[in-house]
Amino acid sequence: MANRLKGLAGAMSRNQLAATIRGSAQQIWLAGLGAFSTARKEGNKVFGALVEEGEAIQSLTQKVAKAKLIEGAGKAVGTRRRFEQIIENSVARSFRRFGVPTRKDVDTLSKRLAALTVLTDMLGAEVSRERAAAKRAPIGRR
Repeated sequence: MANRLKGLAGAMSRNQLAATIRGSAQQIWLAGLGAFSTARKEGNKVFGALVEEGEAIQSLTQKVAKAKLIEGAGKAVGTRRRFEQIIENSVARSFRRFGVPTRKDVDTLSKRLAALTVLTDMLGAEVSRERAAAKRAPIGRR
């Protein structure tokens, strides 16, 4: 624009140059007013469009964040389970080292004890029957 004014200044008189500058200034002023008016009219539309775009971005961001949170929670559960398994294995090794019986050992012993109890009850009943029979038998047959 400065080059244009220099070119005009060389080819015009001072009055013509002043008139041209006033005309350009008037056009710049009118363009500014037009921009202001358009911005005022379109501002609400643009603002509304920006809000809608912001809502869409926020919704997408929330979905992505929720998915990442669920993924992280799943990884945390897996890590916790692996940690629990490591602890259980370590405790079991320590118990074996010290000779502490396992649940399986105790269950096996409980079943054997129950079977022995049944057998002793049966033997006790048999002995009682034999004693009763011996008391009833004549003295010579004892």
